[in-house]
Amino acid sequence: MTNLLVKANRGHGRIAHVTPQSAGWTYVGFDLHRLKAGEAVSAETGSREVCLVFITGRGRTDAAGREFGILGQRMSPFDGKPWSIYVPQGSNWSVTAETELELAVCSAPGLGGNLPARVIAPDTLGQEVRGKGTNTRYVTNILPEDEPADSLLVVEVITPGGHTSSYPPHKHDRDNLPVESYLEETYYHRLDPAQGFAFQRVYTDAEANGVRGLDEVMAVEDGDVVLVPKGYHPCAACHGYDLYYLNVMAGPKRTWKFHNAPEHEWLLNAPADESPADR
Repeated sequence: MTNLLVKANRGHGRIAHVTPQSAGWTYVGFDLHRLKAGEAVSAETGSREVCLVFITGRGRTDAAGREFGILGQRMSPFDGKPWSIYVPQGSNWSVTAETELELAVCSAPGLGGNLPARVIAPDTLGQEVRGKGTNTRYVTNILPEDEPADSLLVVEVITPGGHTSSYPPHKHDRDNLPVESYLEETYYHRLDPAQGFAFQRVYTDAEANGVRGLDEVMAVEDGDVVLVPKGYHPCAACHGYDLYYLNVMAGPKRTWKFHNAPEHEWLLNAPADESPADR
């Protein structure tokens, strides 16, 4: 098994756990908790900031000494926008499930920004359509760079079955602004229906000898996490199965500047696929 693929277990409790130490990098952490109604999870942020994303279900939430009441609404990640909450460094947080609950804990270094804890409500989230033809996907920006945080960037994407995403292939593994930013990234994948699978490739440019330093292709199933320490990282959703993923990114500078694979960049100017109605 590739060490870029983290298989979530099928039980309850903390079912996925990625730390900078386990991933072999510096910035991004990701946990996924699956709770039954009445169960609770809590933690201290320490020197890190956290974005709690309610993937599914509802829970009563406290953070940074404040009660935020019951957050969450959707019962499927494919059904509308999420509720989330930002928790700064040096804070406690807790969530008690009111229903079956899947809670993502996205973390990155705090930088002493002294930001307050805040709810990120669905009706405040920007959505956009990216791509065209069979490269169309639907993006919800949870914690983009124009919203306050120290390090974290968090986004959800839904890719219809038969479509590609994070494509044409792009990368963000050089601290070379304004051209490209260095960002580590995790992908938390879900499939609808859940028995489906999708594919993700993580690879670097070929070196002088024609060999790539990193080239991994993974079949991802419902609940899997993929680590992207560097390189290009496109996804493909198989026919009949929609793909959801939650991205967590962080690096030395909080900005998303990517570099497209030059051999595939022509796709950006190619016409959209012809639909059957046009024939």
